[in-house]
Amino acid sequence: MPRFAVIVPAAGKSTRFKDREKKPFATLDGRAVWIRAAELFIPRADVCQFIIAIAPEDREKFLRRFTANLAFMNVTVAEGGATRADSVANALQKVKDEADYVAVHDAVRPCVTPELIDAVFNAAHQHGAAILAIPVSDTLKKVDKNQRIQATLSREGLWLAQTPQVFRKDWLLAAYAQRDKLTSDVTDDAQLVEAAGYPVHIVEGAPTNIKITTKADLILAEAILKSLPKPKVPGPIHPFADEMQWR
Repeated sequence: MPRFAVIVPAAGKSTRFKDREKKPFATLDGRAVWIRAAELFIPRADVCQFIIAIAPEDREKFLRRFTANLAFMNVTVAEGGATRADSVANALQKVKDEADYVAVHDAVRPCVTPELIDAVFNAAHQHGAAILAIPVSDTLKKVDKNQRIQATLSREGLWLAQTPQVFRKDWLLAAYAQRDKLTSDVTDDAQLVEAAGYPVHIVEGAPTNIKITTKADLILAEAILKSLPKPKVPGPIHPFADEMQWR
């Protein structure tokens, strides 16, 4: 059985969320958003490690609130960096030797399903690298700085990237080792792996696999979670974790 390490970057500023809590630590239907995401991976037999990258300024509060969860779920904490790529690079240094593949998943994407994880894990095992994505269905407009339409773009062959994004460990390590030479603006890990010359395959995701960006997204995510089958978790995450607040 191939073994997967899962990296969850959670060190962003959450500037558009406009709340005293950052997005990954906000409560979603009784549990923190990042826990909602983590519980989909940790019980899997093929996941050998789960790593969350936290901003240095959040570390004390994070540990105070979630220490019991971290111990119960055997979560490794890595130091987040100034960018998402910096956070992933730091987390990669903690990946176990036994991991064959590394999956990178947004901490604020809690509605991915076990079936989608199965599909993208299997595709990565078959092809070396795979990501979830959905085809663009709306008409695309290019506008200027004054919001005037300049052109209508073809959506043929265009997909919206999601996570998890899953890679052979050696491919991802090689890509990160040369990232300063490959590109100066890394928006996702697939972009970096592509730039390193490795093929990345698409697995069709789902519109319900949303990324929480604003507080309104929490309402949508809660409705999605209630419509999905309940995930199987290894037991209670921690009876007090969701009553505790950032203080």
